[in-house]
Amino acid sequence: MGFLQKIMNAKYRDDRSPKRPSSFTHLTEDELEAHMNVSRYGSFTLTDAIRPSYTLDVVPAAGYRHDWYEDKQTETRIPVLLAAVSREDLFDAFLSLLEPLGETVDVVLETSHDQDGGEHSDLYREQIDMPVLQSTLYDFEDMLLDDGHTGIAVLNPRIPMEVQLDEHKLIIVYGRDNEQYEQILLDHCVEGSEQLRFITEAEHVHSSSDEYIEQFRQLQYRLGIDDF
Repeated sequence: MGFLQKIMNAKYRDDRSPKRPSSFTHLTEDELEAHMNVSRYGSFTLTDAIRPSYTLDVVPAAGYRHDWYEDKQTETRIPVLLAAVSREDLFDAFLSLLEPLGETVDVVLETSHDQDGGEHSDLYREQIDMPVLQSTLYDFEDMLLDDGHTGIAVLNPRIPMEVQLDEHKLIIVYGRDNEQYEQILLDHCVEGSEQLRFITEAEHVHSSSDEYIEQFRQLQYRLGIDDF
């Protein structure tokens, strides 16, 4: 089933700046359908969660680069690894990156379902055993990969380290001791490139559906997280 068929009744979110015109504005239905049905760019395959601008200001590609997260309240800078992984390897790479976090972790489900303006809600579950978490995530693999309004972060505040699979299906690793995580990405054939640009750095479109909303609620229930 094609991308458009899967999300025929989907909810979309366009994260472009309101000051910039959309590359989708003057497309015919055939042009839009052709663009949305493209998931593969060279050797890189997107999930169904997101599509780039029609003008391909950023061409999706696999790789990782280093960056910084700046906490304005505490005036601290935290090293970050940003990674794009092709769909066929993405879930396994994400699970592999969870292993160094330890046997007991905290989980944050991120959702922009029923939210406006790209905002999202964070739903917390503390102290879950890693094998239980990974087993549960396997049951919701397709939703976690293909729902553009769902993200998940797993963290161990005692280290402290955090691994996130965000709504754009980018992997983000926060923490000062990230050499081990960099090696895991390399083991999954994800190469480093400080010049790499990500799909988030240009116009892009998210997708979701009522089916994914229901699956999100099921995952929330399985993880023992209160309703939002």
